[in-house]
Amino acid sequence: MTDPRPFKIQVFVAEGRPDGLRLIEKSNWVGLGIVCPRGSYARVKKREEFARSGVYILVGPGDDDRPRIYVGEAEMVGVRLDEHYVSKDFWQQAIVFTTTGTPRNKAEIRYLEARLLELARQHERCELENRTKSQRPGLSEADVAEMEGYLDELLSLLPVLGIYAFEPKETISPDQHLYYLKVKQCDATGFETSTGFTVLKGSLARPEPTRALRNHFPSYVKKREQLVEDGVLLKDADRYRFARDHHFNSPSQASTVCAGRSSNGLDDWKDGEGFSIKQNRAKAASE
Repeated sequence: MTDPRPFKIQVFVAEGRPDGLRLIEKSNWVGLGIVCPRGSYARVKKREEFARSGVYILVGPGDDDRPRIYVGEAEMVGVRLDEHYVSKDFWQQAIVFTTTGTPRNKAEIRYLEARLLELARQHERCELENRTKSQRPGLSEADVAEMEGYLDELLSLLPVLGIYAFEPKETISPDQHLYYLKVKQCDATGFETSTGFTVLKGSLARPEPTRALRNHFPSYVKKREQLVEDGVLLKDADRYRFARDHHFNSPSQASTVCAGRSSNGLDDWKDGEGFSIKQNRAKAASE
C-alpha cells in the first residue's frame, strides 16, 4: 500500500438505521464499498449493487481474539452471498467491493481476491476460513497496475470499517517507548500500538499459568495455548520464547499472557527509566 494520505468518504445509510446496510464511496474513486450485516441480507439482497461483479469479505468472531475472515469473488456477488447465507454460519457481516463504473471482469476480481488472501496470510491478523490458495491470474502489466491502484483504495477503507486483517503489524517508531516486563520466569519487551500492544520476538514468557489464572481467567489460558499451537510461543528450556512479534489487544492481555498470572499492563509494563504506561500516558495528557 502507498503512503497514507487524507481522504474523504461518504456513507449512505440505506435502511435508515446505523446497524443496517451501508454504502461507502470515496472521493475520486470509482469503487463502491457495501457493508451488509447478516441480519439485513434477506431484506436487501435484491438491490442492484449485489448483481455486480466484485470481491467480498465475510467477517465474524474467531476462536481467539482475532476475527474470522473468508475472502471470495463473484461475477454476481449476490449469487455467492446467497450460498454463504445458507451454508456458512460464522459471519456477522459481509463487506463487498464493486464499482460504480465499468464492471470488473473475472480475471480482475480473481486478482483482487488472490492479493487479499496473500495479505491475510502474510500478516496473520485473522483466522482465515479459506483453505485453498488463490493464484493470481495472468494480467497485462497495465491491468496489474490498475488493480493494484484499486487495491490500495480498498485497503485504505478497511481499517475505517474496523477491519485490520490485511494491514501489516505496526513496527516501533523512534518516538515510541519500549516497555519491559521482568517478573518471575518472564522477561518480555514490547511497545504500544494504535490498536493494542506488541510483544517483540525473543521475549520470554512464564512456562505455566498460575492456578488462579486457570480458575478465574480461562480466556487468557486459552490464548496462551493458542499461541503455542500457532508456533508463536516456542518451548525454550524452562520457559517459552516468542518466535516472532505478536500483537495483543491491550497491554494487560500482553502482560497477563507473558507473566502467566493476572496483570494490569498499564502498571506492570515499565520503560527504561522505570515509568509505567499509565504514568507516561498521564504525562502526555498533561502536556
